[in-house]
Amino acid sequence: MAKRDYYELLEVERTASKAELKIAFRTKALEFHPDRNPDDPEAEEQFKLCSEAYDILSDADKRLVYDQYGHEGLQGRGYSGFGDVQDVFTHFQDLFGDMFGMGGGFGRRPRRDAPARGADVRAHMQISLAEAAFGTKKELPLGHASPCEVCSGTGAEGGELIGCATCGGRGQVAHQRGGFLLSTTCPSCRGQGSRPKNPCDACQGSGEVHQDRKVEVSVPAGIDEGQTLRLGGLGQAGRLGGPAGDLYVSVMVESDPRFERERDDLYYELHVSYPQAALGAQVVVPSLEPAAEGEDEPSFDVVVPAGIQPGELVRVPGGGIPRLGRRGRGDLVCVVQVDVPKELSPRAQELIRELAESFES
Repeated sequence: MAKRDYYELLEVERTASKAELKIAFRTKALEFHPDRNPDDPEAEEQFKLCSEAYDILSDADKRLVYDQYGHEGLQGRGYSGFGDVQDVFTHFQDLFGDMFGMGGGFGRRPRRDAPARGADVRAHMQISLAEAAFGTKKELPLGHASPCEVCSGTGAEGGELIGCATCGGRGQVAHQRGGFLLSTTCPSCRGQGSRPKNPCDACQGSGEVHQDRKVEVSVPAGIDEGQTLRLGGLGQAGRLGGPAGDLYVSVMVESDPRFERERDDLYYELHVSYPQAALGAQVVVPSLEPAAEGEDEPSFDVVVPAGIQPGELVRVPGGGIPRLGRRGRGDLVCVVQVDVPKELSPRAQELIRELAESFES
């Protein structure tokens, strides 16, 4: 079944600002929140879909991809939405805190002794222009916090916890503000409702230790500078059997001395001599595509028409970047530059004078 348009889900115009999107999402989140719709799978699904819509449209890069290529473009970059409602609460934990004051279960902070989803991990990866164009697989080193194996992420020696005295195990503390009673996250237990009886020696009670590891990342053909790949389940490990978080990899593309990229097209500065420009010629232009093992560097035979002028363009259809998530490729666009020699032999000068006289006659 085709996915619904994100703008329709939130009932906003396609020109909606970030502030307008937040208001619309708040309205939908209140309407479909699981705490207000217990045992209603349809409401839960709408809650997930609206959260997914806000996640995409509130991010400038994701929104640009969605506006240009729709759901297929996002899938081509590894985005697959939220797995379950707890995924939503974890991803938008701070946002729900701002919206709802974390009261009435709206934040759903997991207790220390309950399974919890691992945190998302963000990283950067640098690739060449050719790798961005045709895809690649790279090993990415990561270093981040991970649940302590000694205490299973509880932060407590032997996993033994006691209730937090500050909040009475609720994870929230109340503050009187004028005529309003506001709930905020307990500063002592950070909303967990419990604390270690004796801190774990391996992690000093934090429940986390530093971990170094390597992950193989598949980069799809056609990816561009600044776009982000989402690798589900490759983030921080979950605690006490909870699911792992996701890995978000932001891609940086190295410049290439031969080509400039503009969306799916490649631009190449083609230098020709004056005789070639005047009479026309067939010239060889390099290709971005890497050479196969044991073969010459790939190239294109480009016909330069007679009388071409400096700055004019010669296109090689399909010689550019593969279109991400779609069929076909952009063009290789040759920008013609006519080279004028700085030094001439006496005979060459004589011939050019004769040529100049023929133009005047």
